Amino acid sequence: MAGLIKREDIDAVRERTRIEDIVSQHVTLRSAGVGSMKGLCPFHDEKTPSFHVRPQVGRWHCFGCGEGGDVISFVQRVEHLSFVEAVEYLAERLGIEVRYEDGGSRAEAAAQRSVRQRLLAAHEIAETYFREQLASPEAAHARAFLTDRGFDAQAAEHFGVGFAPRGWDNLLKHLRGRGFTEQEISASGLVSPGSRGVYDRFRGRLMWPIRDIVGATIGFGARKLDDEDRGPKYLNTPETAIYKKSQVLYGIDLAKREIARRKQIIIVEGYTDVMAVHLAGLPTAVATCGTAFGADHVRIVRRLLGDSRDATAGLQFSDGSLAGGEVIFTFDGDEAGRKAALRAYHEDQAFGAQTFVAIEPRGMDPCDVRLADGDEAVRRLIEGRTPLFAFVLRSTLAELDLDTAEGRVRGLRACAPVVAQIRDSALKNEYVRELAGWLGMEQQQVARAVRQAGRGRRPQQSESAPHPPPLRERVNLSDPVVQLETQALQLALQHPVSTYQLGFDSLDADTFSTPVYRALFEAIRANGGTGAAMDATDAARWLDAVLETLPEALARQASSLAVSPIPVGESPLETFTFEVLNALVRMDLTRKIAQLKGELARRDPDEPGYQELFARLVAMENERRARQP
Repeated sequence: MAGLIKREDIDAVRERTRIEDIVSQHVTLRSAGVGSMKGLCPFHDEKTPSFHVRPQVGRWHCFGCGEGGDVISFVQRVEHLSFVEAVEYLAERLGIEVRYEDGGSRAEAAAQRSVRQRLLAAHEIAETYFREQLASPEAAHARAFLTDRGFDAQAAEHFGVGFAPRGWDNLLKHLRGRGFTEQEISASGLVSPGSRGVYDRFRGRLMWPIRDIVGATIGFGARKLDDEDRGPKYLNTPETAIYKKSQVLYGIDLAKREIARRKQIIIVEGYTDVMAVHLAGLPTAVATCGTAFGADHVRIVRRLLGDSRDATAGLQFSDGSLAGGEVIFTFDGDEAGRKAALRAYHEDQAFGAQTFVAIEPRGMDPCDVRLADGDEAVRRLIEGRTPLFAFVLRSTLAELDLDTAEGRVRGLRACAPVVAQIRDSALKNEYVRELAGWLGMEQQQVARAVRQAGRGRRPQQSESAPHPPPLRERVNLSDPVVQLETQALQLALQHPVSTYQLGFDSLDADTFSTPVYRALFEAIRANGGTGAAMDATDAARWLDAVLETLPEALARQASSLAVSPIPVGESPLETFTFEVLNALVRMDLTRKIAQLKGELARRDPDEPGYQELFARLVAMENERRARQP
């Protein structure tokens, strides 16, 4: 769907979706106190549950990795979808018809969604049909093809491999029998037009279902099995309303979670290569479908890796891994493979991840490597990857005669612009040193050439020095004062109405001594205070309104407090809230009394204003005594 979704429809999706139902599909949740649930975080490895869900306010937060948000952001992260895609996904589950700011009407949106659903249904039926046909006598040579390449029945089942029988209208009749119209069947791409009507596009071929990132089948890849088939070796679904080959990666549905977890993606060239690499124990492999790796694929990969060029490019974690992850291209070791790797180099500038190439010197693809030498050989191929910059430099120099002065100068001129494009300054300096050694030149001479090459290009944002993303302000939770302020803000964000009724909005900002908590209190007050929740549809909507006005670092703190368990114990919530707010005011009074006493000690009793300060001190001490439990 094009355009921005209308705000009221986004709000409806948030309000009507039970966050615990969505999260529990991916995380085993158990009770964590009053109104709180917890489990193991799906976004990082952990053994002790630190992932909390607060259904009442529709929020989640992980106290291990610091991530958090609402149900939409959870679906974005776990399914690797954009915001609009996540809202559409949830709306479809609820039966909500979303509208768009570009003027699309409800009827138009419903019509487009209906077309998409019918095309997806046709592909689901087709996939089931093809998978059933793989067991037929006619498919014996298809099963033999898989066996000859080291794939058993279990592997075929896992990847959904099927077989399209030879007839001209087998699938066509099957779809008609399931109630699909001629128009729907033609729009699906499963048939092709002929002089006497439409006929099955795929006939006598081994079939691989091509799925989108959420696992819906949107097309097929088909390989011919014998010379009687005069078509191309591989035949894919044509462009349709649901299948855009430049935006599709085969195997993405099976690999997405491991890609996000391992921060690694392996890009291979064919369906059997994806199968081979997965079965060899590296379930992060994907393949393009009948097209070169391009800009749309880059966006998919960046989303899966959580790659942010502006924030994390070139940064390293404490374990030495790169913040942007690894993108590994595999190519045959022949000239075509070398050229493909050089094309991949031009796409590398779109990644904050470090990019590598893994090339088999015998010209074998991963499927052939596994068949010839086993799973361990596939793993060695990937482990032996070469940094893409190094490969490009060596390939460039390999074409030159470096035994001559002219060849070395041409090598320097050809390679300096490549090194100049490296964003990480430490890595760039290392390649300057390497290039100087390969060329037999002074390092200063090579560095000067690289600087000159860099000046010849207009600097881009992605090439600027990387800056780490803002971190949450650390608070000392072992400090009793901080603990009390934490509990007060937890109550305000999770139970705003009852907290308002017990006087939260009457507090002063100075009541909070922790700077980040004082800023959160002021942000709540700027949004109408907890009393504004009285006029909201529910606490979740009020909380969303508060969070949207906060800067990112502050919003992370607020999101954490809105989900973290409150140590109510056996006390009723109202009693606990009163005790917390009362103790907070008493603590504030104690601070102010100490300040006043110090000021009075520095003054002469006869000075003007002394008696006024003394009267304020007496009033504060009386109020503090009245608030004693």
